Amino acid sequence: MHDRVARNLAGIRRRIAEAAARAGREAASVRLIAVTKTVGLGEIQALRDAGALEMGESRVEVAEPKVAAAAKDIVWHMIGPLQTRKAPEVVATFSHFDAVDRVRAAEALQRRCEEQDRTLRVLVEVNVSGEGSKHGFEPAELPGALEEMHCFDRLHLAGLMTMAPFGAEDRFLRKCFQTLKQLADAHGLSELSMGMTDDFEIAIEEGATQVRIGRALFH
Repeated sequence: MHDRVARNLAGIRRRIAEAAARAGREAASVRLIAVTKTVGLGEIQALRDAGALEMGESRVEVAEPKVAAAAKDIVWHMIGPLQTRKAPEVVATFSHFDAVDRVRAAEALQRRCEEQDRTLRVLVEVNVSGEGSKHGFEPAELPGALEEMHCFDRLHLAGLMTMAPFGAEDRFLRKCFQTLKQLADAHGLSELSMGMTDDFEIAIEEGATQVRIGRALFH
């Protein structure tokens, strides 16, 4: 299993580097977040041994025992939407929250950060595809939301994220990613989390600085 994970990780890194080169960028400008929500400590250790140190989980109750048992140099990202009643556990477990999809979630995280004397690096989720099933702010709502969140001093607002439609044509994927890049540039935000296993190369070509890869690492 260790060899398979290491081999898969090397292949993903090669593809990241090639996509970055096509966009005239350095491979180091793109960070890989390994999505570990469907695997256990063995796979997590294999990733770490192969040099992957940023990992993402979507449910705090699943993540807590993994974080407690895993190597302490791993940087953990919460990548799922926030249930506000679980904000205390999220703040205690993660250093990054990558899916702020409403102001109320940001308020809950700010309050719990104050109580625990912690800070969170956060990304704001934008629904650039317009799908009703997607979380996140509509693009037109983003300026007002960012203004409301400006006073949350325990949240370091690093950038934006989006999830493109699964199985969409490349042209539509590019449009989604281009829209997020334009929004980030307009608001002076540098981090762009977009692109997953099926579309991360297109996302990198359109400016992604962070990609989330799950199943391609483990199959």
